[in-house]
Amino acid sequence: MTTSFATLAPEAKTDAKGTYAFVSLGCPKNLVDSERMLGLLQLDGYRLVGDPAGTDFVVVNTCGFIERARQESYGAIREMLQLKREGGTRGVIVSGCLAEREKDALLAACPGVDCLVGVFGREHVTKMADRFFGAATEQRTVFQPAPSRPLSDRARLRITPRHYAYLKISEGCDRLCTFCAIPKMRGKHATKPIEEVVAEARELAADGVRELNIVAQDTTYYGMDLYGRPRLADLLRELVAIEGLDWIRLLYLYPEHFSDELMDLLAAGGKIIPYFDIPLQHINDTMLRRMQRRVSRGPTVELLGRLRERVPGLVLRTTFITGFPGETDEQFAELLEFVRQQRFERLGVFTYSFEPDTPAARMEGHLPEEVKQSRREALMQAQQEIAFDWNRRQVGRRHDVLLDAPLPKEKDVWLGRTYADAPEIDGVVYVTGRNLQAGQIVPCEIVATSDYDLAAAPAGKPW
Repeated sequence: MTTSFATLAPEAKTDAKGTYAFVSLGCPKNLVDSERMLGLLQLDGYRLVGDPAGTDFVVVNTCGFIERARQESYGAIREMLQLKREGGTRGVIVSGCLAEREKDALLAACPGVDCLVGVFGREHVTKMADRFFGAATEQRTVFQPAPSRPLSDRARLRITPRHYAYLKISEGCDRLCTFCAIPKMRGKHATKPIEEVVAEARELAADGVRELNIVAQDTTYYGMDLYGRPRLADLLRELVAIEGLDWIRLLYLYPEHFSDELMDLLAAGGKIIPYFDIPLQHINDTMLRRMQRRVSRGPTVELLGRLRERVPGLVLRTTFITGFPGETDEQFAELLEFVRQQRFERLGVFTYSFEPDTPAARMEGHLPEEVKQSRREALMQAQQEIAFDWNRRQVGRRHDVLLDAPLPKEKDVWLGRTYADAPEIDGVVYVTGRNLQAGQIVPCEIVATSDYDLAAAPAGKPW
């Protein structure tokens, strides 16, 4: 496997306590945890470098969500342990969801790991790093219970481009979906107070962030535990008022708690771009009950219709699971037809992952891998036609494009995104033009398509 390292290092300091490399895996919520640990290590005097060879230690922040993610995490850990055996680094710290979920089992599988840091032990990462420099501690693991209020994510060392960032507004989840182990790793839903979220957003805007990607396990549930009612609309009004922010993107919107107040705010547009990520997982009512999603087809279809009717230029993203235990041919056919009818602009599909410590693992009717995969391929084939058709209809239209980076080895060609493209998830826009730079928003005319991507030419002055 090939491991990606955090490379946005601060300037080298001759008085640094030591050097380290950092591997960040998993979802944007885990990336926020990575950036917080990077910030703590920098504040404590450690220096981040891009190449792990020759470092004092390596931190691997892992994902433990599904089997494929766990295998990727174990692969990264073993790659760093091999480097350690060859003398390329002095130690390996493993943090994040896999560490939280497997604890001693991870140490047994990878005995060369020096330290384990659980999800809520991240604030102690510097203490673990100090062990490599003669600190008087035999403590090898740090696991903390989930706090009643989320940990602060301020003072991060960001590894995203300067112009966009993720803002985590809550931690944990109260939705005990039968296929999901996240509550076991990240605890119950805990809202970050509005004033703390706003303070962090102001800090990010002051650091050059133009696109703010709102993340949580259950974004529409925001505020329920702390304020007694959902308060996402209240939070968004505060964020919209922050100077410097241009795009606010909403991810992980559970299909509940779309109040009239929230709907009015989303329909008003402005800084809140019309891109909503609403994971549905299935549409058949029997499957939804077995998944314990607490939603049904009727209200879901009604919600999607209201959003389409009220939000101009709406782009909807969702995810589905194929091959959940007990899924029949007829139930999958219903899902496939639903996708064809709804014509989601953005869609991802996962095959059901057997998770031993979840209720779904104990259900009857587990399906062969080839059935799960063939259903996934059928769903993605249907979606490909929809996505390609949406792209073709953009040719000749004008869109603002946020430039992320120059295209390697190409002169005057940039990788960018429209409001319809979340970073690292959706397609890109290739923009050809002179005197451009990352972080600019460029009015463009779409001139061509390339599968899931677009090509564009500047049609106005960057801003």
